[in-house]
Amino acid sequence: MKEREARKMGNMVVAAAWLAVFCLFGYRATFSVLLGPMRDSMNWTVSQTSLGYSLMMSIYAITAFFSGMIIDKWGTRPAYFIGAVCGALGFYLTSLVTNYWQYLLCYALFAGIGTGMLWVSSTVSVRKWFVGKSYATMWGLAFAGAPVAQVVLSLGVKKILLTMDWRAAMQALAVVVLIALVVAALIAKKSPEAYNLKPFGLAPGSGDPTKPEYVWPLGEAFKRFAIWGAILAFLTSMVAEFLIWTQVIMFWVKDVKLSLASATNLYVAIGIAGIFTMPLMGMVADKVVGAVKNEPLGRKIMLIFAPAVGVLACLLLLATKISMVFGLLACILFAVYWAIEPGGVAGYAGAIYGRKSLGKIWGLATLIVMGIGPAFGSFMGGYLYDISGSYRNSILFALGAYALSCLVAVCLPLAAEPSHLAHELESLQVTSETGTPHKA
Repeated sequence: MKEREARKMGNMVVAAAWLAVFCLFGYRATFSVLLGPMRDSMNWTVSQTSLGYSLMMSIYAITAFFSGMIIDKWGTRPAYFIGAVCGALGFYLTSLVTNYWQYLLCYALFAGIGTGMLWVSSTVSVRKWFVGKSYATMWGLAFAGAPVAQVVLSLGVKKILLTMDWRAAMQALAVVVLIALVVAALIAKKSPEAYNLKPFGLAPGSGDPTKPEYVWPLGEAFKRFAIWGAILAFLTSMVAEFLIWTQVIMFWVKDVKLSLASATNLYVAIGIAGIFTMPLMGMVADKVVGAVKNEPLGRKIMLIFAPAVGVLACLLLLATKISMVFGLLACILFAVYWAIEPGGVAGYAGAIYGRKSLGKIWGLATLIVMGIGPAFGSFMGGYLYDISGSYRNSILFALGAYALSCLVAVCLPLAAEPSHLAHELESLQVTSETGTPHKA
């Protein structure tokens, strides 16, 4: 009975994470569709319009750091409730703006806070409940909310734009975000230990209460190359990823000369492929972990593979001018990359630093990565187009960023050891609390 209840609670954690990811990536997917209509309606440049998204991602990153602390202390429910209110306001208030500064304020501030409450909360909550050979599979199911958002919300916005304007589309999105995140908050759960449960995926004989995980102080964790390597690998991938996501529709429209409707349909193909690649690549990642019998090594292998796929996808994207088949293949490969990288980095960090410290560590890592990568990537995509009149250089820039991510991943370590003194103090504390010596 306890096992059945634990499984039910774990599934609710995954469902709540699915809804959070759906809303988070809904913001990204719909911006790419709304970029052109917003720019034309308000007489802004591509880089001006993209700046709103860039600033939103910067505030998102700052919020993500604090969300990690909230999660470690109170669980994901408060984060999801805050996300519901601010995320809905981000869309609704932006739909009412009449000038550029109002747009920057409303979209960047409210959308940034709203979405900032979603990424760390969703990844960390799944990692706290599922570890080892279970994590990537369950995260793959949760992360499937991202491509579903890309398909459903992109097509929904496209349908609205046929008869109404971008303002009406944003108001509809506000309602969707509010409902989805309120539901996520209601079904969210704390860490399994709060219910006297253990996470799924522990190796036989693990989880002994006399051998708890080392609780990493934030400063000590960030003195290890493991987290900085993970940050740099993730950062360079995010620069490329957000450049592609925010500019790819306009690349197809301006460089390939597709209609907005055709370009949106091709963009949706990434989401359709992602619905299948998310759970599939999650299972593949867990099988790699099982095959090498070392979770950090398994996660590292996947973090090398993912950006390499991104490089190939960029090459095929540039070949879309030759044939639409190349564009479709690029979409599939982007979906494969997408299924691995974001959750894979969180999985690597969790494998290195453990679950107890992951919220604050991953929160600060997200602050650094998302404070730079998405803003820089999306801005560079628009900027390189504005100065050249073509998106070719933007795609090449993304290709280089993916290649750098791959090289950094090769250098990732397989462990991070606590300082001797800190570990000894932790051991003494465990001994005094349990009466049982803790073997380091």
